[in-house]
Formats: sequence, C-alpha cells, structure tokens
Amino acid sequence: MYEYIKGKLVYVGPLYVVLENGGIGYQLQVANPFRFSGSLNQEITFYIYQAVREDAITLFGFKDYTEKQLYLKLISVSGIGPKSGLSILASDDHLGLIQAIETDNVGYLVKFPGVGKKTASQIILDLKGKLGELLPDTYWMEEHPVHETAGGQSAVLTEALEALAGLGYSDREVKKILPLLEKENYSSAEEVLRTAFKLLLKG
Repeated sequence: MYEYIKGKLVYVGPLYVVLENGGIGYQLQVANPFRFSGSLNQEITFYIYQAVREDAITLFGFKDYTEKQLYLKLISVSGIGPKSGLSILASDDHLGLIQAIETDNVGYLVKFPGVGKKTASQIILDLKGKLGELLPDTYWMEEHPVHETAGGQSAVLTEALEALAGLGYSDREVKKILPLLEKENYSSAEEVLRTAFKLLLKG
C-alpha cells in the first residue's frame, strides 16, 4: 500500500494527472486535475489511495494528508463510490463541505453529481461529528498558481467542460451555466472550473 509518491508532474488533463518517479509514469485520478496546473514539470507530492478491483487497479492522488482522509471518510459512506468521492472534493471547498455535513445541509450536498437526498442524508448520518480533526487543516490549503493554457480561450473552456463531464455533471447542468461561463475571459481551465463549481453549487 502506498502512502505518498513524490515525483515530477509531467501531465495534467481533464480526468487525471501523470506523476513521473524513477522512470515510471503513475496515472493518478485526482479531484479537479487543473488545480495542479501551476506545478506542471515541477516536483510535487501526492498522497495516494490504491483501489483494487477484479478488472482494474486505480491510484487516486490527493494534494495533502487531510484531503486524503476526507476522501476516505466519504467513500466509507454507503452510496459513495471512488468517482463520486472525487466529484465531491473537486470544488476544493473542503471547509464548506464539512460545515454542510455538521449543519445537516442536505441542499448543499445534493448539488454534487451522483448525490441524491438519500445519499446526502446518509453522508450526514455517518460523518457528522467525525470530521473535527480535519477542520484546522482546511484553513491553510494552498492555492495553486495560474498556469497559462495554450490554444486560446476556446481551448481553456473546452478542457474545463471535459473535466466537468468526467466528474459526472450532466449535459443539462453544464448547459445551464455555460452562457455565464462564456461571458468571462479566463487564462486557465482551473479558473473556469472555480467559477463553474460556484455556479453549480449555487443551484
């Protein structure tokens, strides 16, 4: 079992990143890969969770120990799978997520893809009162610097839309916020996603 992998970040895409270590490129499924665009071609550490199934072995990467622990708590809830867990973390507002759980805010939780009222209630039932040790760390989670994306505004928007689809957001949900996204100018897919998550969670 891996605890973390430290290496050079050589690829950031809509669905995953690739971390090179010892001549091996590790494909890591991460929540919102574009958060790490500013670290491209730099050495970075990912905390790792390894999921083993009959047909696949998948590595999930997290920017710090706290994010990994929050993910493990989420996937321990009935109805939350590995992909749903990443989708919930993709907005990077972990403090807001914990506060929603602690205050029984079902309305906040059902805005995540794959989370209905039943699953949201189960998350609250299983995790309320059990996330206190994670709260201090959520205040200092670092921001990643903006990385310029080649190919212009349309390429940046396309990458972000692919990432939203990969996280499980439906065409209907994306089309609803697309006109608002197109009104702004963005220098990276990360910027688009930050705005998109705010709009999606606002409802």
